[in-house]
Amino acid sequence: MDVLTRERAKPALPFAATNALIDFPLSVLAAAGVSDVWVSVQFQSSSLDGHLAGGRPWDLDRNRGGFRRLTPEEGTGSAHEEGFSHGNADGLFRMREAIRVADPHVLIVMSADHVFNLDLRPVVAEHLAREAECTLVTAEIGVQEATQKVVVEHDADGQVTAVHAKPRSTDSGTVATEIFLYRPQTLLAELERLHAELQAAADDDRDTGLGDFGDHLLPALVRRGRVRAVPITGYWKDVGRPQAYLQAHRDLLTGRVDVFGHADRPVLGQTLPGPPGWVGEEGELVDAMVGPGSRVRGRVVRSVLGRGVQVQAGALVEDSVLLDDVLVEAGARVRTSVVDRATRVGRDATVGTCPPGTRLTDEAVTLVGQDCRVRGGTTVEPGARLEPGSTT
Repeated sequence: MDVLTRERAKPALPFAATNALIDFPLSVLAAAGVSDVWVSVQFQSSSLDGHLAGGRPWDLDRNRGGFRRLTPEEGTGSAHEEGFSHGNADGLFRMREAIRVADPHVLIVMSADHVFNLDLRPVVAEHLAREAECTLVTAEIGVQEATQKVVVEHDADGQVTAVHAKPRSTDSGTVATEIFLYRPQTLLAELERLHAELQAAADDDRDTGLGDFGDHLLPALVRRGRVRAVPITGYWKDVGRPQAYLQAHRDLLTGRVDVFGHADRPVLGQTLPGPPGWVGEEGELVDAMVGPGSRVRGRVVRSVLGRGVQVQAGALVEDSVLLDDVLVEAGARVRTSVVDRATRVGRDATVGTCPPGTRLTDEAVTLVGQDCRVRGGTTVEPGARLEPGSTT
């Protein structure tokens, strides 16, 4: 996410004005009654602390079990047991002793930069009933996008027959959503076996060679013949790229995102106090969402505004996401952009554009980092990246 994650972990990125991306997996786990939850973050992990609040929003602040945040450590073991991991399978290997001590009945692993709201209970029930060693939750996406994911092949009964990590081409759009259920004993045994095989070929003495799930771990488990695929119900999107992040907000405004409003599995998070959003007499909202404390006197079209955003009279915000406390001064134009918190767009400035009919790509989305200053009358070109704290 480029400049948007210079000073925050990706799971801390806001979504839909008031939530953070990490709210989705944590809320899914809470609704399923999972009471022992570990959050593993390597980059800018402290940016999540205030929002996570020790797990309190998800009823995980307990004396026994509950919420635990895992960070890379030094001096805790061999080179293959400490420090930063080299992929998510490598990360699981480095926590293997902690997993062994915890001794869970089922180990559930989720990514924290996806938008979804899955009822996990029937997935766990099927995983156990089928005596699976691993269950993958899958989604259907376009075949071009699938080349950036782990493509999953399975038979009519749901048994996985093959996985392909980021294939050059594919005819299938069935992909792993990075929601995995493991039989812990099998997982640990396979991680240790693969580590022994791959250690000699690793890039350096601190790399186990295990890499990501799709590199070695999932293919090895598939060969054992007890991996199941369960399709996700409802909306799912990996929003780890600018185009996908903006597209997910477009989907939100057109009603395609069905993750909110489930009484049995609400999306929980850190709720901050604030007055309702306000629209002045000269203000106009068209297919827009306005966060608490925002004040709109200009025109906001197909956009999402975070908390405390101000759009002055004569300003236009179109097809964009503005995070908390952004100020768009009179006469300014912001289009097809994601503008990070506490940024000021000066009078009559222009930020980004995307002509109608243009295919939305990462390069078409303008990204403005937090605490930036766009001077009055300035033009920020489409697709530009402004580093946090910069002035243009």
